[in-house]
Amino acid sequence: MEDVQEKIRAQVNEHPIVLYMKGTPRFPQCGFSQNAAAILQACGAKDYFSVDVLMDPEIRSGIKLFSNWPTLPQLYLKGQLIGGSDIMTEMYQSGELQKRVAEAMAG
Repeated sequence: MEDVQEKIRAQVNEHPIVLYMKGTPRFPQCGFSQNAAAILQACGAKDYFSVDVLMDPEIRSGIKLFSNWPTLPQLYLKGQLIGGSDIMTEMYQSGELQKRVAEAMAG
C-alpha cells in the first residue's frame, strides 16, 4: 500500500490540478464525477490531470486512505484536497473555486 500512497503523493504534487474520479472527464462513469468535471470545465480548467479510479483498484482504495476522505470524486489544487462534488458545487456557486483554479493554473 505504501507504493500506492507514494504514487498518489507524487500525482498531487506534480500536477497543479488533479481530479480522482470514476471514468474520465470526457466519459464520466457517475453523476458526481460528471458534475466535478463539468465544474472544472466551467472554471476554465482544460488540461488537468485526472485519474480514473475504476481502472486502478489500488488507487481507488488508496486515495481514500491518503486523503482520509471517504468518497469520490476528489479534487486537489496545488497538492491540497479541496473536496468532492458537493464542496466543488458550493465553492463554484460562491465564486471561490474559479479563483482557486485560476491560481492553480497560473502556477
